[in-house]
Amino acid sequence: MEKLNICQLIGEATEYDKKQALEVKKPKSWCKSVSAFANGIGGKLVWGIADDDTLVGLADAKGDAEKISETIKTHLDPIPDFNLSFVKAEGKNFVVLDVLPGGQTPYYYIGDGQMQAFVRVGNESVVASMSKHKELVLKGSNMSYDCLVSRWKFEDMAFTVLRATYFKRTNRSFEDSDYESFGIVNEKGELTNAGALLADYSPVRHSRLFCTRWNGLDKANGVMDALDDEEYTGSLVTLLQAGLDFVRRNSKKAWRKTSDNRLEYPEYPERAVEEGLVNALIHRNYLELGSEVHIDMYDDRLEIFSPGGLLDGGSIKDMDVMNMASRRRNPVLADIFSRLKYMERRGSGFKKIVSAYKGHDGYTEGMDPKFSTPWNCFILTLPKFNVDGVEGVYVIPDNVTEHGGQTSGQTGGQTSGQTSGQTSGQTDIDATIAEVLRLIKENPKITRKMLSNTIGVAPSTIQKHINRLKEEGFIFRIGGDFGGYWEIINKEEK
Repeated sequence: MEKLNICQLIGEATEYDKKQALEVKKPKSWCKSVSAFANGIGGKLVWGIADDDTLVGLADAKGDAEKISETIKTHLDPIPDFNLSFVKAEGKNFVVLDVLPGGQTPYYYIGDGQMQAFVRVGNESVVASMSKHKELVLKGSNMSYDCLVSRWKFEDMAFTVLRATYFKRTNRSFEDSDYESFGIVNEKGELTNAGALLADYSPVRHSRLFCTRWNGLDKANGVMDALDDEEYTGSLVTLLQAGLDFVRRNSKKAWRKTSDNRLEYPEYPERAVEEGLVNALIHRNYLELGSEVHIDMYDDRLEIFSPGGLLDGGSIKDMDVMNMASRRRNPVLADIFSRLKYMERRGSGFKKIVSAYKGHDGYTEGMDPKFSTPWNCFILTLPKFNVDGVEGVYVIPDNVTEHGGQTSGQTGGQTSGQTSGQTSGQTDIDATIAEVLRLIKENPKITRKMLSNTIGVAPSTIQKHINRLKEEGFIFRIGGDFGGYWEIINKEEK
């Protein structure tokens, strides 16, 4: 008999299950857990323990073990890898079935005229949903959703945002050969799902980002309880940039002066927000229809919701987030965002989020990000740092820029030192206008919102530059906001 502390196997929610006796005539009662463990991270079943955790033991442990082995071979397809062992405690005998995580998912239970795949949710084994079943099929085929050929054509898509962002963040031009190396198209030139998700006008309808700034500590009834509310569509890069802009817009800007520097003192560390949103967009389950990534901001916290829990179906509460192995649901998307320098290949996003909080000047013990995996989803909760009334922290008013200058709506005396600043500012304006014109030339259907996200300036600024280009005869709008396009006038001369 194996020497094992049987009490350690009692009360575990996800990795263990217990049965008082072997139900030979009801194999589904425990075979569903075998299916669920094989489809997930594995687990153990123990026979000889009552529901109230009383150790009752088995009268014929050896005979029960033989029946368990035979039942698995009869009712599971494919047959998962498993080990049977005997444990003795308090003079009683127990059987432990150790089911290993499988590589040929889905593992089905076959019986009663049914063929069902199960997954583990908390301490229960439940029938896999349609999206989870598809994910198991892809896993068993050693494939992922993002590498599959989409139902759209590459030649119908534009990738202005992706190309511009790649150049902006790497200072390298995006070459035509990069479409295949990035996984936007396969070797036959067919558009992949990753490519469809990264196209300027992404045709994947459920790839959206909902952002809400709620008035209070929870979601209330009524539209007026939302102080700010936006829905974003388009390329995943656009969703990321738009989401970060939304958080900035609904967060106070503050800083603390040091002897030789100025330290930012944000309500939410931008590094933590960016890592959390990147993880939500990249690792979400795109087979889950009718659900989107959400950013919900409250008076005391920010929550990022993503459809799809951990890839292996486990619970994050039982894991050390500082030392989690990287498991990527969408490896093509993860690789692309790594090339865009938004994430690292080795998968240290959780660690960066925690470190960003511990490195914040206002951090106190216990004020840590929280990671949770309720049913079929992932939620990151970021506590808000208080910037009001903190000694030495200066909160920037809404009508003042982060660099201390007044906004365009204000006036003030001009000094000789402002001349060079205005010259520098005019140079920046000219460069932005040139970038707007270049992006319009590359993609005549580009929208103001896409221009704003790509260049990194406010939509109102984009509108001002567009008005100038129209007034000076550089561009002309054909059609309305939806379905229309820009036409460059006299572009060789200009």
